[in-house]
Amino acid sequence: MKEFLKKELYSFRAVAAILARWLLLAVPTGLVCGAVGTAFHLAVEHVTEWRAEHIWLLWLLPVAGLAIVALYKVTGCEGMGTNNVIRAVHSGESVSPLLVPAIFFGTVLTHLCGGSAGREGAALQMGGSIGYNIAKLFRFSDHDRRTATACGMAAFFSALFGTPLSATLFGIMVEDVGLAFSVAFVPGFAAALIAYGVSLACGISPTHFELTAPALSIDSTLLVAVLGVACALVARAFCWLLHTMEHEMPRRLPNPWVRAVVGGAAVVALSYLMGVGRYNGAGMGVITAAVEQGQALPWDFICKILLTALTLSAGFKGGEVVPSFYIGATFGCAFGPLLGLPAGFSAAVGLVSVFCGATNTLIPSILLAYELFGGVGLELIALGCGVCYMLSGTHGLYSSQLFVTEKLLSEYTESWGARLKNKKERQRVAPFLDKSDISGYTTNRKGAGPQTAGPSP
Repeated sequence: MKEFLKKELYSFRAVAAILARWLLLAVPTGLVCGAVGTAFHLAVEHVTEWRAEHIWLLWLLPVAGLAIVALYKVTGCEGMGTNNVIRAVHSGESVSPLLVPAIFFGTVLTHLCGGSAGREGAALQMGGSIGYNIAKLFRFSDHDRRTATACGMAAFFSALFGTPLSATLFGIMVEDVGLAFSVAFVPGFAAALIAYGVSLACGISPTHFELTAPALSIDSTLLVAVLGVACALVARAFCWLLHTMEHEMPRRLPNPWVRAVVGGAAVVALSYLMGVGRYNGAGMGVITAAVEQGQALPWDFICKILLTALTLSAGFKGGEVVPSFYIGATFGCAFGPLLGLPAGFSAAVGLVSVFCGATNTLIPSILLAYELFGGVGLELIALGCGVCYMLSGTHGLYSSQLFVTEKLLSEYTESWGARLKNKKERQRVAPFLDKSDISGYTTNRKGAGPQTAGPSP
């Protein structure tokens, strides 16, 4: 009995020590990400309003592109982006602290002058950088720095959108599709809640949409499933064009200064051709109108896909998630009524489904729907997400993603088998796989190569 009590006491002390370490990480990460995230939110909101009042700022987009190139050269952050931060979650890749001011001011400049981009790319990069460097400051181990990176991503995302639960799940599931980095959940969720509290205290309202949904029935289920199929096609088209242009633009215009000027000028020209203001910036007003009022133009999603791909491939900074919201919402709003679904509800299904298909994050997308729409029509929206996820393929916004399981088959992917060939990696994942799984993929699938979310260059 005495030995049993000693063992239990030791276990309790070990658990308490681990929890204390996670709190030491989560509290400062949440506070810093909440403060910086709030400042970033206010800055983007302010410059967006200013641009709407001064349309002439759009003509300065090429100049803003030159400033962004110079900023990244001075900070030494050239070529760094969201993929670097995502890889850091599991690989331990270092994240420069200078990425925070670089992406902060780069994104603000992009929004000030009318580039078509979102905010969450900056959120993931800044949050990951803050989390990683806080862990480095406290001399955490390499493994704990990976957890810290995921915590920072979750906290900053939560501060911007007011969705702490989906932000946390996104941070721990975006790297390996089909596998959750679950050890990071408690510190990540704690950091996300703290950052969310900071944003609320500073007067930032969480993103929320008023939504009405049709009754759950056989007819509505079938119609939403069809809408999910269509959303998968849109998500694949968006990712394909984005990656294609990000590859072709540097190849055709290798000089980043020239690329920024030419790309900026092209965005300005297309903006005046398509409609000044409607496709510039994040476009939250258009998203709100689509979901809450059922109003969108049939070609909105096509224009947003084109301008977003052009903006980001030219070297401007921002994110792809809010544009995916825009693309999905406007597409759903236009396509859903053709099936017999309400326009506003179809916009909601499209918003979350295209996000799900583009990021390959099923569970976080369903939780995002709950936090954005208050649980209204959650079963139907989850169905649309599931169908879109299954059919969206192995292309996504983030080329660093590794697919652990097949989307349509109940087996591990060839890429995961190749990863298991590495002895250290095998030891890391062995507790989660049975011996037949490991032996099958280490002996029978020798030619497996890496499979990532982005297309091969």
